[in-house]
Amino acid sequence: MRYPASEKAEIIQLVEQSHLPAKRTLDKLGIPRATFYRWYDRYRNGGPEALADHRFRPDRVWNWIPDDVRCQIIDLALKVPELSPRELAVRFTDERKYFVSEASVYRLLKAHDLITSPAYVVIKAANEFKDKTTAINRLWQTDFTYLKITGWGWYYLSTILDDFSRYIVAWRLGPTMCASDVTATLDQAFAASGLDRITVSHRPRLLSDNGSSYVADDLDRWLEHKGMRHVHGAPYHPQTQGKIERWRQTLKNRILLDNYYLPGDPERQIGAFVEHYNHSRYHESIDNLTPADVYFGRAETILTERQRIKRETIANCRLQHRLQAA
Repeated sequence: MRYPASEKAEIIQLVEQSHLPAKRTLDKLGIPRATFYRWYDRYRNGGPEALADHRFRPDRVWNWIPDDVRCQIIDLALKVPELSPRELAVRFTDERKYFVSEASVYRLLKAHDLITSPAYVVIKAANEFKDKTTAINRLWQTDFTYLKITGWGWYYLSTILDDFSRYIVAWRLGPTMCASDVTATLDQAFAASGLDRITVSHRPRLLSDNGSSYVADDLDRWLEHKGMRHVHGAPYHPQTQGKIERWRQTLKNRILLDNYYLPGDPERQIGAFVEHYNHSRYHESIDNLTPADVYFGRAETILTERQRIKRETIANCRLQHRLQAA
């Protein structure tokens, strides 16, 4: 327990004025003798002012972020307020070629009161998925979600997500939720991925839940014609399609903040968010890369460059620290 200087001075006076031996007085006060005599020596040599605690704080440590870099981080945080400390640290490292850690960014934003609660509910995911794919276009996850358009009723969003990269390969918004909507979205996915123009040894497997549109005979015949296997998730266990469930949650947290009155309104919002999600949003589970970085094979190059930036930043910080200490 830490005592302020005023309480230390009072304890010293009590011991000095007590008719009991110092040991018994300190025992009653609960103060160790070694601690008391350390205080007493400081009191005799420097008076009451010497009783104040003086914590050792180095003037500067080697990994101290320079003031100009701290200002740049704050400016970026104010310019793009939707970025989390993790995303901000990665964005700053990639764009400014100067490594900063997520923890450092968080402390800096916290000190400037720039850490705010999100405007939507965040659901924590598991650390990793049990069964992992090893390459793109090996497994596609698909699902429907619904959006309310005032005066028009419910519209349904069909999405194809690549399991390995989390890249949104294709999506389609329409007034129905049937097998033909699934096959139309898959046609878009084949065109977008280029699989309709090349011959591959293995077509992507399709993972879906057991909704009526996914157990229809029409869909089975279409998949058989395309040479695709269909995998159904366990009933009442949405974690099987965890990646697309998480995508759906992320999408709704963003686009449902507005009301929509024409079908074209949510289509524009969804298109803009898919572009952001695929090409700009850093995903923690894929080493803080974007889905597009992984899907288009840029991951290794980007990660290697980040490691180079980190090594150079650390080496430069240590050099500057030694020069200032000399």
